[in-house]
Amino acid sequence: MMTAEESLSRAQGVIRGIIAARDDRNSLVTQIAIEVGAEIIEGVILPGHDLNSVELARRYKTSRTPIREALMLLEKEGLVDIPPRRRPRVLVMDTGTIREIYRIRAAILELVAGDVTKNATDDELAELAGTVADMAAACGNDDRRAYVWANIAFHDMNLAVSKNMTAKRLVEALLLRTFPLRRVSLSQPGRLAASLDDHQRLIKAYRDRDANLAAALIRSNHFNALRNIEQSATWRDRADRD
Repeated sequence: MMTAEESLSRAQGVIRGIIAARDDRNSLVTQIAIEVGAEIIEGVILPGHDLNSVELARRYKTSRTPIREALMLLEKEGLVDIPPRRRPRVLVMDTGTIREIYRIRAAILELVAGDVTKNATDDELAELAGTVADMAAACGNDDRRAYVWANIAFHDMNLAVSKNMTAKRLVEALLLRTFPLRRVSLSQPGRLAASLDDHQRLIKAYRDRDANLAAALIRSNHFNALRNIEQSATWRDRADRD
């Protein structure tokens, strides 16, 4: 089973890669953003939770200026909300925004599915199938953390073998916003098995070079995930209070 510490370390690695590519600030600001951001996407700090700059400054033994700069970086990535004259907090996405994100991802990844069926080599599809095997192992162990990361690895490779770099950049721009949403969706009863089945059928569609079926499976998977998020009482209650 993947531990919380292992999952948090992976989340830090993802954020480090994104921030390093987009910002050249000093290492302390970057490190604060990486650690706080990872705690947000891992659910250690929950949506709507206040981010007290005084407490964070004490934690990192620094002034409030690097804290503010780090939180501004996380605001740009869609993880933090900094309202005027109010304390920063972990962003709570309203239902409308969540729907927009999933509709956009579904539309882009439908196109990607077509590109994968056209452009991916048999060897690349075999590698992609390997990530689905990792998802199957995690599902068999009811290891949601490992499943989430295997799912992320699948979609990273799916974008890479499509050879559609524009689609890859667009999807990656939404990456951090989708992390907490994936966790909510996959926490619903029966969702791991349903997601795994979708991905196994997707691999078969790719190998059959059936672009229409592959696109339909991608779309179905995303809208099933969206429905699970909308039905999540915990997420809905937070959005309603926002």
